Amino acid sequence: MSDVTGQGVSGTQPGRDALTGASTNGAGRSNRGGRGGGRRGEQPMVPKAEFTSYYGLPILNAPVWHSPDIPGYLFLGGLAGASSVLAAGAHVTGRRDLAMRSKVVATGAIGLSAAALVHDLGRPSRFYNMLRVLKPSSPMSVGSWLLAAYGPAAAVAGATAALNRFHRVGAGATAAAAVLGPAVATYTAALLCDTAVPAWHEGYREMPFLFAGSSAAAAGGVGLITAPSGQSGPARRLAVMGAALETVAAQQMEHRLGMVGEPYRQGVAGRYLKVGRALTASGVVVALVGRRSRVASAAAGAALAASSALTRFGVFEAGKQSAADPKYTVEPQRQRIEDRTGAGRSRGCD
Repeated sequence: MSDVTGQGVSGTQPGRDALTGASTNGAGRSNRGGRGGGRRGEQPMVPKAEFTSYYGLPILNAPVWHSPDIPGYLFLGGLAGASSVLAAGAHVTGRRDLAMRSKVVATGAIGLSAAALVHDLGRPSRFYNMLRVLKPSSPMSVGSWLLAAYGPAAAVAGATAALNRFHRVGAGATAAAAVLGPAVATYTAALLCDTAVPAWHEGYREMPFLFAGSSAAAAGGVGLITAPSGQSGPARRLAVMGAALETVAAQQMEHRLGMVGEPYRQGVAGRYLKVGRALTASGVVVALVGRRSRVASAAAGAALAASSALTRFGVFEAGKQSAADPKYTVEPQRQRIEDRTGAGRSRGCD
């Protein structure tokens, strides 16, 4: 025999006994407001959803870029672009040794950066194919054309400076490389932020400043290593200002991102960035205190250049970590929906 009848469960009154939408206490009594006291209003019975995905797979596909190719490409491109700006300033102010060595550094760095990019692509023809169309809305397309224009200019500037010949041609190439250098140093920030990877995409406001500061610190640091002591002043100032900009931008980005910024403080990315910050601080202190010492300047420059490289590796790894964890994709979307719903209710009440 069963207690279930055509009218429901025998011996119950659903209209009175059902507690749908209300929570109960340990004695089985409802917590709804009334004569028995307690909290007023109904309490939701459905728990907040957990961050899971089908078959335990990530919601986003992980970036197909590989390390160390792409982090190296990011770092070397930034070093090249900022070194061209430093070289142009040294050229104009008559610091020939600093100018020549910065031009050579820019030439070598952009060559290695392009090699790392092509190696990650797999075939050189894939880079050439990107030059078949110019799409202003695509950072990859604009970056490909930018590299195609900047690379030859930097190479001519470096070659003429090293050979000490064709000075007018070299001056024109130096100016062209200096104009394109800031874009070369920062367009990779737009390239990362244009993806769906949470830690990259949500940092679109500060990432260009972070990359600009990191590039300037690297170029200034290498300038401190290669330039004579009497001509290292511009390199030191560029390195210190770049380190300050990088530090402020990184702190602002992590603070603004909140939970999405956790990958920048955790795992492999967190370790890279923690060591990088320590090298940045020590490099700035040594650069300012030991400005008269050739050895101290070289040590400071090495620390700042290494810090810049670790920053690019840290940013790259943080993106991979955020793509692998569903919560960094789900929670921001949920928050945006709640914000829009709350705003809609407020307008409705008004």
